[in-house]
Amino acid sequence: MRLSKKSWALIKIIIFLLSLSPFFLLVSATIQDQLGANPIQTLHFSLGDWALRFVCIGLALTPLKKLLKQSWPVRFRRMLGLFAFFYASLHFLVYIVLDLSLSWEAFVDEVPKSPYILVGLFTFLLLTPLALTSTKAMQKRLGKRWIQLHKLVYLAAISAVIHYLWLVKSDLGEPLLYATVLFILLSSRLFLHLKTKDYFEQALTELRK
Repeated sequence: MRLSKKSWALIKIIIFLLSLSPFFLLVSATIQDQLGANPIQTLHFSLGDWALRFVCIGLALTPLKKLLKQSWPVRFRRMLGLFAFFYASLHFLVYIVLDLSLSWEAFVDEVPKSPYILVGLFTFLLLTPLALTSTKAMQKRLGKRWIQLHKLVYLAAISAVIHYLWLVKSDLGEPLLYATVLFILLSSRLFLHLKTKDYFEQALTELRK
């Protein structure tokens, strides 16, 4: 897409506001007491959902770039990745501040008994260095190590889905949907990687011998 810098800036502003809109909607629902019988749980789950959605959207950008044969989708990768971390941070803060009331004793007592919380913390720890090194300056400073580091997003996405699966226990509809989407996204990336490396052509050549 050949657009001017002003046009791209405007598009980025629109995407930024759209990405921020779930936060404002949740704030509005909280102020107006529209979060249902268990507002903390609703807030906690909603923020987790949006964190996982942005992780999936971020992972979809490279396959979309290859499919469209256009580079513009990756222009938004850093922004959407940071929004994934933003919602994951809020998800974590709601748990620590509202659910546990900043009680270290409650945290130490509850976490070891709940594998899904351990996986959730692991996911958040994986996302943290990705957010901290998302700037162009860090990309230049780390060089090839930056690419290796940011491959942690695949592990973070998988652990986030596991966290969701273990959290809900019975109603597995939504987490299985995320698992399916993630499987498709990771499979497509693997397929594109193998295709780029000409593995398929080499395998066919070997079979023909």
